[in-house]
Amino acid sequence: MSKEFPITISSWTLGDQCKFEDRVIAAKNAGYEGIGLRAETYVDALNEGLFDKDILAILDKHGMKVTEVEYIVQWAEEHRSYEQKYKEQLCFHMCELFDVKQINCGLMENYSVEYTAQKLRELCQRAGKYIIGVEPMPYSGIPDMKKGWAVVKAADCENAKLIMDTWHWVRANQPINLSVIEEIPADKIVSIQINDVWERPYATTILRDESMHDRLAPGTGIGCTADFVKMVKEKGIKPNAIGVEVISDAILAKGLEYAANHTYENTKKVLEEAWPEVLQ
Repeated sequence: MSKEFPITISSWTLGDQCKFEDRVIAAKNAGYEGIGLRAETYVDALNEGLFDKDILAILDKHGMKVTEVEYIVQWAEEHRSYEQKYKEQLCFHMCELFDVKQINCGLMENYSVEYTAQKLRELCQRAGKYIIGVEPMPYSGIPDMKKGWAVVKAADCENAKLIMDTWHWVRANQPINLSVIEEIPADKIVSIQINDVWERPYATTILRDESMHDRLAPGTGIGCTADFVKMVKEKGIKPNAIGVEVISDAILAKGLEYAANHTYENTKKVLEEAWPEVLQ
């Protein structure tokens, strides 16, 4: 258990085919302190017939919290769809409802640093008191930490920060070394997401398929997770949450309980090796 940095089972780790209370129970029984919710999985809970007060009551009943909210996309588009505008407002509402300080965001479209920074600045202004966590992904318009930091730095907003994800880090061919983030202040990295990867990546054209279907639990692939966590610790990063994002069809096929237990047990092993203080 981490008092300072809640160990959180990300929304995708438990998929999108379960009832809200089943998600909470699986996470709690496995040992997690928090759950992540996407706007879509929050709407799924509402479609079960739950109201906000019911969702809060379920969390309270099981002694759990929502500690991660996501995922705003297409925020750099000149003409954004109403769906994306609504989704953004929903994420703001979720932060208020669950007392979460940040929203995870990604950008598939590729624009210049200057243009992207301007659009990020506008998003940060709309977000107000909430932190916008930009997540570099190798198949996206912000493929690595280098461009991620260039965009966040150019946006020059107090609430613009970065997210570090093991899978995205490794698949962007970045060495697990502090040199990659030496220019980035530790307080500009808002949270981390951990997992592991297969030795051989999918082909570049379908790399996103691997990301969305075939990740591995921390420490069970090429063994990069412990080194990644050690790097985070050495940098002095204080993540709002330690997200465990293991998007895996094979793991989820074994059931909700298995997915929660398998990912937590392996996360705990990695943290015991790399950052034992987190578990105090």
